[in-house]
Amino acid sequence: MPLMKTSNPALGNDTFRNLSDSGFGGAIDATARMTLSGTVNKTGILLLCALATAAWTWSQSQDLGAASGLMMVGLFGGLIFALVTVFKKEWSPVTAPIYALLEGLVLGGMSAVFNARYPGIAIQAVGLTFGTLFVLLFLYSSRIIKVTQKFRLGVFAATGGIMVFYLIEMALGFFGIHFSTLNGGGLIGIGFSLFIVAIAALNLVLDFDFIEQGVNYGAPKYMEWYGAFGIMVTLVWLYLEILRLLAKMRSRD
Repeated sequence: MPLMKTSNPALGNDTFRNLSDSGFGGAIDATARMTLSGTVNKTGILLLCALATAAWTWSQSQDLGAASGLMMVGLFGGLIFALVTVFKKEWSPVTAPIYALLEGLVLGGMSAVFNARYPGIAIQAVGLTFGTLFVLLFLYSSRIIKVTQKFRLGVFAATGGIMVFYLIEMALGFFGIHFSTLNGGGLIGIGFSLFIVAIAALNLVLDFDFIEQGVNYGAPKYMEWYGAFGIMVTLVWLYLEILRLLAKMRSRD
């Protein structure tokens, strides 16, 4: 079974090959292998963790300074635990829930900030994110969307380009240079956000496919947590991009 490439940095295309080279796969007992249902359950647990801390941060939204502080803690803490999880996959049963809890602080803080300016925008973004997740899961499971090599390469290239753009934008921002047209509420800015949301959503399809290959490979049980972590990474990105898109659209009213 060929290994699938995904543009999600948490689910690199060498993940299961490395496990196989380390003696996993067919060498482990069937009850200790990664399963699809187990990965779904772990994903649900991570979502509950993120929703819990997001709701708690949201409850602090009367004080946007406090919410912003919690958001920064989650941002840097989540980055640290994401890197630890990527490099120490066997720790993912512990690090993945911690990552989800920290990302919940980011999601709650960002939602509070945006919702203060555009009331109701957060619940709209949540609905669109989960709606996108379930629609794409249905399309993938029913094979309406088929993951081909061209599909993978296209999404991978687009995602890489977006990440490079974000890095350049961040670097130039220190010198007072901003891409106001792309970040504004004009048609170009909205179109750019729609493109990013579409690419983020398509990454979910690659993640589903990659996890399915891991199940077929007979990866060890802890990889259920790692697979769930990869889905969380994409969902966090998708939600934040949908939030930005809605904010651009609301700014035109």
